[in-house]
Amino acid sequence: MISPQIPLNEAERLKAVESYNLIDTLPERDFDNITSLIAALFEVPIALVTLLDVDRNFLKSHYGVPFNDSPRSISFCGHAILTDEDIFIVEDSRKDKRFCDNPLVKDHNAIFYAGAPLVNAEGYKLGTLCVFDTKPRKITELQIKSMVSLASQVVNLFELRKKNKELTETKKILKDKNAELKTFAGTVSHDMKMPLANLIVTSDILKMKYGSKLDKKGLEYLNYLKSASFTLSEYISGLLAHYESDKIEDNYERFDIHQLLEEIVDLLNINLDCEINLPEKNEELFCNRAALEQVFLNLIGNSLKYNDKEEVIITIDCQKKEAFYNFTITDNGVGIPKNKQKEIFDLFTTIGTIDRNGNKGHGIGLSTVQKLIKSLGGNISVSSVEGKSTTFEFSIAAIEH
Repeated sequence: MISPQIPLNEAERLKAVESYNLIDTLPERDFDNITSLIAALFEVPIALVTLLDVDRNFLKSHYGVPFNDSPRSISFCGHAILTDEDIFIVEDSRKDKRFCDNPLVKDHNAIFYAGAPLVNAEGYKLGTLCVFDTKPRKITELQIKSMVSLASQVVNLFELRKKNKELTETKKILKDKNAELKTFAGTVSHDMKMPLANLIVTSDILKMKYGSKLDKKGLEYLNYLKSASFTLSEYISGLLAHYESDKIEDNYERFDIHQLLEEIVDLLNINLDCEINLPEKNEELFCNRAALEQVFLNLIGNSLKYNDKEEVIITIDCQKKEAFYNFTITDNGVGIPKNKQKEIFDLFTTIGTIDRNGNKGHGIGLSTVQKLIKSLGGNISVSSVEGKSTTFEFSIAAIEH
């Protein structure tokens, strides 16, 4: 018997094998399907998917044998990975000095062997797809081509499994980082709200007590301080709402759309010349009321703020169709440029439009709206004509009850 030599690139080859994290893993159906198929195609009792580790031959799939590894020093696969050919064939191991007194031949009657090296994209031979028989034989060109093709498929499965594992790990890292970001944003936002409230109150006290002693410029600075504090406070409130939107409890309740919208209008305390047209049909809903209220508060609030007409007109519709409630909200406001309509739902993205109070948006509200709607099993889209109108269409799942 002659033990297989160690490849010149063994250190790099072993790193490649290790990168797939397959050594000592349990059998998997995808690989077992291939070994059972190749065994049937060759009409042999044994078929294996192997990986050559430091000192052993690990059998990732073992059709026809009860064990899942063997010493590398006696392995046929150790010789197979040394070949430059697509397949390594031993027609009768008893007549081959490399194998004639090999324990696999003497004790297990491994007479015939054919193995196709499993070569990854970097050219490293990881192991083999191989078959054994207990009698000498020859194989056909079709069988050779089939084994080489299936060996490529095994490597593809290795790569797919590796990428899936990497994606799972990346997803976990991103989830952990997102949780950290939420905690950080929440902590910072809460910690900043009180100092900002103090700034607003202090600016009012300064104006009341010392306003008569300040010149016009000094009063402008105080007003600017108060305005900037309010702007930052709104930004922080929006940020909190965004990161806490997924904390809205799944409290589903029955209510009608008119009741909800009338309560929202009262909450907004509108002091403009405004006409709000409610849906013609007072549809009864069964869904997460708190989440839907947040959506409408934001969308109607935007329709009021981003409107340059003397009379603001907002038209709302609601229809149930199959398993969804479908809503539209249309206004006669400033509109949204066509090239910005796809990105307005991205967090911190704004279109630079000034609202009727002279303030710019923070790019948080519509991102929160989209997040809430997706959590309700729906989608949202926008269509708009600059200077004329904007329509938001969204749906949410109609829960069975």
